[in-house]
Amino acid sequence: MGLLSFIKEAGEKLFGGSTAHAAEPDANKVAADAIKTYIETQNLGLTNLAVEYVATSGVVTLSGNAPSQEASEKASLAAGNVANVTQVDNNLVAPAAEPAQYHDVVRGDTLSAISKKYYGDANKYNAIFEANKPMLSHPDKIYPGQKLRIPKL
Repeated sequence: MGLLSFIKEAGEKLFGGSTAHAAEPDANKVAADAIKTYIETQNLGLTNLAVEYVATSGVVTLSGNAPSQEASEKASLAAGNVANVTQVDNNLVAPAAEPAQYHDVVRGDTLSAISKKYYGDANKYNAIFEANKPMLSHPDKIYPGQKLRIPKL
């Protein structure tokens, strides 16, 4: 799937983010394990998932198998929407499909406004919500810096 960029300060707080933390022994492995556990809680059907994290660069590398392009994209979003992650290199193997678009949430965004931008209809916000579940628990709970998957309709 390739490399996606994310905002380092935005996202789930799964582990500490200071430079001192990055210097701790095994910090990369602890962070990678936390990210892997977080991705697995999304129940995306991934198999043989391996996660690597490099604290100094904020890069996460994913490998393994995904049952679909959608599951692969959601895994990237789950990993990238973690605080202190700046990029995700997704090497998951998935059946070929056209990749989705992505949207970086900015202050004042709502799913309705994003839906209006991409689909021309604010009432189609539920398609975006469904495409980002289970990372999104409610349509009103998005935050600046978050990256969302925008599915083709």
